[in-house]
Amino acid sequence: MSRIESLAEYLRAEGRRKLDRVEVRDGGRNARSALALLDAAIHARSLGDDDPLIAVLVGAGCFGPSGREELRPDERVTRIVRSWESGDPQELLTRIGLALQEAPV
Repeated sequence: MSRIESLAEYLRAEGRRKLDRVEVRDGGRNARSALALLDAAIHARSLGDDDPLIAVLVGAGCFGPSGREELRPDERVTRIVRSWESGDPQELLTRIGLALQEAPV
C-alpha cells in the first residue's frame, strides 16, 4: 500500500468509526464528521507521493522508522482527525501538517 493509500485508508476508517458511533442528541455531529472525513479520504487519494504533507508525515515518523510502513498517526494527528466535524478536506490536511511541524507536546 502506498503512503497516499495508507493516509486515505486511515481517514476512511476514522470516518467509518464516526458513522458507527451512536450518541443520543449529538445533533448530527457524528454524521457531519463522518462525511467530512470520507471527503478528506477521497481528496487524499488525489495527492501525489511528492505532496509536502507526505514528507511531513514521514519526517514525524508516522510511516515508521523506514518511512515505508502503513500510517500510524501520532497523538496530534489523531486528536485533529477525531475532532474534525466539517470543512474543506485540504484544510484538514493542512492542519495535520502544521501540527506535525510544531514542537511535540
